[in-house]
Amino acid sequence: MARMINNVKNAQKNKLNRKKRSYGNAPQHYDMIVFSHLRWQYVYHRPQHIISRMAKKLKVLFIEEPVPYDENKKSGNLIIVDEILHVLQPNVRDIQSIATIIPNYVNNNTVSFGWFYSAAFCPLLEHINFENIIYDCIDELSLLKDASAQLVHQEKYLMAQANIVFTGGKSLYESKKQLHKNVHCFPNSVDEFHFSKALNGIAIPDDIAAVKSPIVGYYGVIDERIDLPLLHEVAKRMPDVSFVMIGPLAKIEEADLPKESNIHYLGMKFYNELPNYLKAFDIAMMPFALKDATKYSSPTKTLEYMAAAKPIISTKIKDVVRDYSICVSLIDTADDFCEAISFLLEKRDRLSMEMEYYKILQETSWDATAYKMELVIKAYAK
Repeated sequence: MARMINNVKNAQKNKLNRKKRSYGNAPQHYDMIVFSHLRWQYVYHRPQHIISRMAKKLKVLFIEEPVPYDENKKSGNLIIVDEILHVLQPNVRDIQSIATIIPNYVNNNTVSFGWFYSAAFCPLLEHINFENIIYDCIDELSLLKDASAQLVHQEKYLMAQANIVFTGGKSLYESKKQLHKNVHCFPNSVDEFHFSKALNGIAIPDDIAAVKSPIVGYYGVIDERIDLPLLHEVAKRMPDVSFVMIGPLAKIEEADLPKESNIHYLGMKFYNELPNYLKAFDIAMMPFALKDATKYSSPTKTLEYMAAAKPIISTKIKDVVRDYSICVSLIDTADDFCEAISFLLEKRDRLSMEMEYYKILQETSWDATAYKMELVIKAYAK
């Protein structure tokens, strides 16, 4: 990796404005190709935090899952995030077909690093020569709704090829360390400076400012992992409390959402807007259903809520219980949820809570996580 850093260190000048364009330039040399099921311009999550930091030293092509196929369009759209970080949205039929368009964008026959966020991309290993293969496992994707039946076998193949496996939480680490000899646990982290803006004089957006307080809020993807019946029951029992859900829908329909006058769905917001919305929360919640899809979850938003000094109520996700039970209100039932809301609104010990948050936040940051990952890569890379 040190050799690659030296090769591209002069490529960090003259940052370009972000823009989206159809492919039209000549293929380029990339030091790292990243394959992700999460889209760069979707919810800002671990891939964006980690890869944007890796791209300070390596030229990176971030490849998303294919967009809907259209014979009349170009092979893909290239988003120029900056001079050495590009995002490719392939316009092909399926993941394997990405191999046919790679020469349109990449001019080196051997790429130093292949970085995978999903094993569904593993068929591309037959077509692209990587010196090093890294698997950053951030969820047990095979357990999610509509997951491919092949995904378990694809992950076994990817792990057999990988030089390094990272995991986004302790439960995932305990699972994957049985399957690979070089697994490293790097739990999801936080940009504390960004989310602590909620403590300052930033403006509260109009759509949430119009919501009656107190507000119990959530932001993130709204999908099958949210315990919607639990949310519905609590909202019915506490009509004087507003429940705000911020984020896009995934794998569920609007008709699946509970409808009450005190439940407000504000849609997806940009990452830079989240502190403004978080400022309006009186309590932050993580109402995840306890099921296979959340068995290995390590919610990034836990630390983000802490950075904004918000009291937190969560269902008993394993990694949340293990790491944050001292300062997060853990609940099982609607009764528990209602009691926790009442307690936090009336009797919470804010100073004690913030002291515990401070201790936790001192131990983590995305900068530190990316740096430690780099050290691991340097130790094992060819």
